[in-house]
Amino acid sequence: MPVEKILQDVRAAEARLHTAIKARADALHYTIEDKRIRFDDAVKRYHKTLREGRWAYIVRAGVLPVLGAPFIYAMIVPLVLLDIALTIYQAATGFFYGIKSERRSDYITIDRQYLAYLNTFQKLNCVYCGYANGLLAWGRAIAGRTEEHFCPIKHARRTRGQHDGYWEFADYGDAEAWLKRREAQRKKN
Repeated sequence: MPVEKILQDVRAAEARLHTAIKARADALHYTIEDKRIRFDDAVKRYHKTLREGRWAYIVRAGVLPVLGAPFIYAMIVPLVLLDIALTIYQAATGFFYGIKSERRSDYITIDRQYLAYLNTFQKLNCVYCGYANGLLAWGRAIAGRTEEHFCPIKHARRTRGQHDGYWEFADYGDAEAWLKRREAQRKKN
């Protein structure tokens, strides 16, 4: 089966997945209006009844997770520095090489703190994870754009977690496809 056909099947499956997720949102009685998430009032009241108290949450967590929290949250410093570095890097690659930018807001989504069934500590954890995972996904997308510009060749060995554009790269060892792609890239810039 040609790679192009498989990619079409994957994209069709992703579209079906997004449709199914939207159906779940409808079943869970929330809507998104102008980037704001709205639950039915009855659902919000019900969610509040499920919220675990802050101190009960800490006690239930146990000693080791509480002692480990500073190590996890200390990563905020390198994450913020990475955020700044990625912003500068993307601006530079756009200016010097014409590499298209990735919108940060397409990757970093912080919205779980609005869930009424989460307590303060759980909301803080969700904000942190939304930022950290979104930032790393944004960095991967930026690096992918750079790879697409300079070296759009698939690896010989199987790797995990490829960015969206990877499967369009020239196959490993297909020099002619790579040369055509490189020439097209030069004409584009």
